[in-house]
Amino acid sequence: MAGRVRHDGPSLATDGVTVAFGGFKALTDVSLAVTPGAVHGLIGPNGAGKTTLVNVLTGFQAPTRGAVTLNGRDVGALSAHELRRAGVARTFQAGRLFSGLDVLDNLAVTGVGLGHTRRAAETEAFRLLDWMGVPHLAERPAAGLPYTDERRVGIARALMFAPAFLLLDEPAAGMSEAEAADLAALIVRVAADLNTGVLLIEHNVGLVLSVSHHIYVLDAGQVIEEGDRDVIVASKPVRDAYFGADQEAA
Repeated sequence: MAGRVRHDGPSLATDGVTVAFGGFKALTDVSLAVTPGAVHGLIGPNGAGKTTLVNVLTGFQAPTRGAVTLNGRDVGALSAHELRRAGVARTFQAGRLFSGLDVLDNLAVTGVGLGHTRRAAETEAFRLLDWMGVPHLAERPAAGLPYTDERRVGIARALMFAPAFLLLDEPAAGMSEAEAADLAALIVRVAADLNTGVLLIEHNVGLVLSVSHHIYVLDAGQVIEEGDRDVIVASKPVRDAYFGADQEAA
């Protein structure tokens, strides 16, 4: 459905990306753009190709065909580590915290890995935890964190030293409605206060609709719809993808 992405300003984008595993195409001709200071949603049924697309955008999966660009530069051949240093950060569905370290050290290790001194990394870690309203977590062991705090720390770690783009892979999984609302407020602040371009990948469609400026819908590896909340809610292809072609959304 979607055509080639055309964006003249800063962006993290794919242009006609296809990913094939043998004879199976996980993605087919996918084009999208994430821009600074805005929240972009990525939704779709199970198996739609969302995680594969995130992996392509963050250097964990090379595209079979098509381009990945960062501010107009082709970065399809860069590793995940190189893309992180270039300003593309992500979280994972599993927290992936270092369980043997406390929260401060989890963040500081990321900063050191990005080439900063230990002192600079700790200063940035304290600043981020304070900005997120959780400075009390700094000395808590990562292994003993409640689930929602583990998610917050994962986001804080990804935000170390102000990446230009942040991809959040199922951050609200397992959260209550109230916890998801707190997360939504944080995501809005990340985009508005830090001018970070956010790509939110979520099964919680209500959360995505509530915070996103622009939403992409994947089904069977293809973008079947894109637009703002009103476009997505009114889209018959989206209803068909989620509820079946013979049913209407409630």
